[in-house]
Amino acid sequence: MKRIGMLTSGGDCQALNAAMRGVVKTLFNSKTDVEIYGFLDGYRGLIYSKFQMLTGKDFSGILTKGGTILGTSRTPFKTIQDPDENGINRVEAMKQNYYKLQLDCLVILGGNGTHKTANLLRQQGLNVVTLPKTIDNDLWGTDMTFGFQSAVNIATDAIDCIHTTAASHNRVFIVEVMGHKVGWLTLNAGMAGGADIILIPEIPYDIDKVINKIEEREQRGSRFTIIAVAEGAISKADAKLSKKELKKKLEKSPYPSVSYEVAAAIQKKTGREVRVTVPGHMQRGGSPCPYDRVFASRLGAEAGKMILDDQYGFMVGYKNREIVRVPLEDVAGKLKTVEPNATIVHEAKLLGISFGD
Repeated sequence: MKRIGMLTSGGDCQALNAAMRGVVKTLFNSKTDVEIYGFLDGYRGLIYSKFQMLTGKDFSGILTKGGTILGTSRTPFKTIQDPDENGINRVEAMKQNYYKLQLDCLVILGGNGTHKTANLLRQQGLNVVTLPKTIDNDLWGTDMTFGFQSAVNIATDAIDCIHTTAASHNRVFIVEVMGHKVGWLTLNAGMAGGADIILIPEIPYDIDKVINKIEEREQRGSRFTIIAVAEGAISKADAKLSKKELKKKLEKSPYPSVSYEVAAAIQKKTGREVRVTVPGHMQRGGSPCPYDRVFASRLGAEAGKMILDDQYGFMVGYKNREIVRVPLEDVAGKLKTVEPNATIVHEAKLLGISFGD
């Protein structure tokens, strides 16, 4: 008998259910006796012993379903070792519930913060297997995370829709794309959607360079310009500030996000009409695209095999088109960013896309 705990932590995304289904189907198809304990709302469920016993039927029909059947929440790693409001030691509580249920393994699906906590639990002696979930695609040790391609599709659809209205007006249109501190989602969606300018955190922008691109297009007869802006994009001036100085500036900023700051600067310097569109959490929602369904299923199957092999302390990753096992200590605390000199950036520039640098 194998007793497996499972939880999804952090922001939701497409294919979480597909990944869990892949794990469970692999375990059940092995003819091994298995009990599945689904912890509700991420690490909170493990901390406060909120769980459900799950059977194969619970994982039937969820391949195409977005979100997570277990629910999720954010439990910041920086406070995970602090007592909660009732004085409960969160880490000790997770360990106690793990041992009380006599679990053989925890399967944890999540992004960067989730993996930091998963590695901490590994260090505390718990058997852990993780799966790389995030629309940001910023997890170290894997070329791809599930949820990313589905989010690219949605962000691209938003840019596609903007194209039709942009062609009817002599305006600048900005589409703000998610991605947290990295530009993978904006870069891919921007290229797929035919954006003229792409602004990402890894390449600080000069607003005058952005305006130069807009004017260059106008001189060539283009009636509009589309700019894909990452939510974490930053100007060259702001990039020179310390973290404390930047935080202070943002707190006093009259703009809800960087896209509106860029829009205001363009309007002030050029007099052009600028419109901002923010797809927001739509990028996390809906059914997973076919790529993510297959990808998450493959990752889940490998996680199931690792459990059957008693191989713990690894994240299931994807490198050079192959599913691989990556030590958790190599993943936790590291961010996979877009290299400014990456070939994809170079190729985008060859296509005439400006990064405002």
